Amino acid sequence: MRYFVRFSYVGTEYHGSQVQPNGVTVQEVMERAFATLLRCAVPLTFAGRTDAGVHAREMWAHFDWNVDGEEAIRPLPPLTQLTARLNSLLPASIAVRQIVSVLADAHARYSATARRYEYCITDRKDPFTVGRAARVAPGLDMTAMNEAAQLLLGRHDFASFCKVHTDVKTTFCTVSQAVWKPMDDGQAVFTIEADRFLRNMVRAVVGTLFEVGRGRMTIGQFADVITAKNRSAAGQSAPAEGLYLVRVAYPNTLFNIV
Repeated sequence: MRYFVRFSYVGTEYHGSQVQPNGVTVQEVMERAFATLLRCAVPLTFAGRTDAGVHAREMWAHFDWNVDGEEAIRPLPPLTQLTARLNSLLPASIAVRQIVSVLADAHARYSATARRYEYCITDRKDPFTVGRAARVAPGLDMTAMNEAAQLLLGRHDFASFCKVHTDVKTTFCTVSQAVWKPMDDGQAVFTIEADRFLRNMVRAVVGTLFEVGRGRMTIGQFADVITAKNRSAAGQSAPAEGLYLVRVAYPNTLFNIV
């Protein structure tokens, strides 16, 4: 049987979401908790990767249980019980929200139809936003940033906003939403949704939009960045701590288990 896990995490203390040799990751901590409870290794396949310091309000992963083989079949605990027991083992920075059975060919990464990110900023010193929002200088022109963001909508080659030397088959993505919304207390949130995202894409987009908001780049120049298909044409990547993965969408049919 294949299962999907929906979970959240604060990424401040982790070296990204997926296992790597140079630091503790979300995947490593979660797989350790699964192994402790189920008394065997349970590899998790994540819906995507987030960099060090990036957060997720909604991330998904899948795992298989009782696949064909020589080992005796063992039933999982009831899924609500398994969720509660995992949360008792996991640190406060990671929370499992739900575990559900899915179709055998459902894939946490490849079955996703859309992903949504939010990038949070604040223009004032606030101890309650440290590590949770990027601090920026006051005076960003939000109107200009929103005008530039509209140029992202549709299907484009986003090579200018992709980390160099990334092994991907295509740098084309279809963006369905890209908008800045001012909030209270000097804060603002940028929401962007697409069918897929490239490595470092959201932070590169936000960093370039900052250039527009500071008057260092015109709307026309932002359009030129998109068509340049060259990472050096775009601005610096925005800091990791302001970035949140907030939604991963899947077809409802994946969860229709009889």
